[in-house]
Amino acid sequence: MAVVDGNGVPLSFSVHSASPAENTLLEETLEVAPEGLIPKRLIGDKAYDDDKLDRCVRDRFGVELIAPNRRRRSKTQDARSLRRYKRRWKVERLFAWLGNSRRLVVRYEHHVENFMGFLSLAFALVTLRRL
Repeated sequence: MAVVDGNGVPLSFSVHSASPAENTLLEETLEVAPEGLIPKRLIGDKAYDDDKLDRCVRDRFGVELIAPNRRRRSKTQDARSLRRYKRRWKVERLFAWLGNSRRLVVRYEHHVENFMGFLSLAFALVTLRRL
């Protein structure tokens, strides 16, 4: 999980096993973010479209969660915030940049601490390239 700003610079990340659902890990990822760097809006995919999660993130962190789902009957978001969803490509671009690091793609590391170290190094390199 990663939180990225509008320019594709990583702000926060967390590593978990593949079994838990992504929307259950959002709060933990926001907790490890530095205090002043939590964005006003978060863009997520359809998995994050949950009223309970919207309220929890808004009340606890003061963040608007944008996650569209067209099949939903009750609309909880206006069209303006859904237009912001088009910027999701910036998040996907970060993961494409991380794909250049073969050690992260294949995950040679068996220990989470070692993997987190290489992931931190890759995020630092991405940040230095973007600034």
